[in-house]
Amino acid sequence: MRINKSKSIFFSFLFILPLFFLWPVSFGSAETPKNEGVVLTVDGPIVPVVASYLDRGISYAEENGASFCLIKLNTPGGLYQSTQQIVSRILRAQVPVVIYVFPQGGWAASAGTFITVASHYAVMSPGSRIGAAHPVSVGQQEEAKIPGEKITEDAAAWIRSLAQMRGRNVQAAELTVKKSKSYSDKEALEKNLIDARARNLEELMAKLNGKNFTLKNNQPVTVKTKNISLHPIDLNWREKFLLTFSNPEIAYLLFTLGMLGLMVEIYHPGAVFPGIIGGLSLLLGLYGLGTLEAYWVGLLLLVLAFGLFIAEAFIVSHGLLGTGGLVAFVLGSLLLFSGSEPGLRISPWLIFTIAVLFAGLLFLLVMAIVRGQKRRVTTGQEGVVGQVAVTRTPLNPKGTVLYAGGLWQAIAEEGWCDEGEEVIITGMEGLKLRVKKK
Repeated sequence: MRINKSKSIFFSFLFILPLFFLWPVSFGSAETPKNEGVVLTVDGPIVPVVASYLDRGISYAEENGASFCLIKLNTPGGLYQSTQQIVSRILRAQVPVVIYVFPQGGWAASAGTFITVASHYAVMSPGSRIGAAHPVSVGQQEEAKIPGEKITEDAAAWIRSLAQMRGRNVQAAELTVKKSKSYSDKEALEKNLIDARARNLEELMAKLNGKNFTLKNNQPVTVKTKNISLHPIDLNWREKFLLTFSNPEIAYLLFTLGMLGLMVEIYHPGAVFPGIIGGLSLLLGLYGLGTLEAYWVGLLLLVLAFGLFIAEAFIVSHGLLGTGGLVAFVLGSLLLFSGSEPGLRISPWLIFTIAVLFAGLLFLLVMAIVRGQKRRVTTGQEGVVGQVAVTRTPLNPKGTVLYAGGLWQAIAEEGWCDEGEEVIITGMEGLKLRVKKK
């Protein structure tokens, strides 16, 4: 009876199971959209890692049905290519993207201006500013003037297009590019560059509530912020790691530390540790400089300086090679990010400090070489001449002398020498010493 009852339950379950998949309402096949807003934070230059982070955050908002994606922005500017990637991602976003220039006193300069103008809803906190979006290029040579003008015209057309798309002041936006115009938060609101001002997130949520937006697919969206929860997304460990090396000063320090480590390894072969640390630092520094699009001429000058520093240890130049390397090092350091955004430059004090460090090391190296040249030779034939030996047999003029713990055949240059007499070695012929009385 128990067996039959068990079989009955089993076959009944098999019969009912398909109804779980066919019944359209009872178990709910669609999730209820979350009343949630995703919050991202950008505080620093716009670099590739930041573009990747914002792409991840916007994708999360889309995949989880968030009401909007809020980006708290505080940036001095950044790389043009990374800015293009971020703006492109905002334009194709399937959720409204809100830019909040924050904290109070923050800024959305240069690259930040393009990102703010491209957003669906732009807000600034009191005391913040926006603008100075003129593209910069490396060097000020006359031949670079025409390409620079082309870049400026392209950037102006781009920001005009973004302003037209979002219904913002086209002329005011264009002036940020062509004239490096900047606006305070009040001026930006008056000129219709932004949509609102807010002291904090609560005030921003109140102003955002009920706003209508049109996304890429022309689908109208109404944002409701009443009782909404904000979900912050921070940089993950990988992004934090890469962002650390995207700092121009850290990348520069790692590169110079790598040069120093390899120099120590070459000067003292077999030290191992300086070579390992130097190699790793050099590679990480090159990654950072490459990510930040450092000027290649500056990088080549640093490599030249490294070569001259190494050559100083093997070629007698009395410091000329080292001096040339020091000049190349300073020039290369200054040219690495010449004309770049304010957030992508190396402090002159840092360059000066490291240059003084290298100058000190080169001074010690040159002094060591000079002392080595003046030191008396103690090996080989040259090291034997001038040394004192003691006769073991009378020299008339040939005989045997004791030198450096060994017996040597010797020839006296001045005739007879008694046994036990000290003599001076004047030369060496094969394995025979030439001596004279002390």
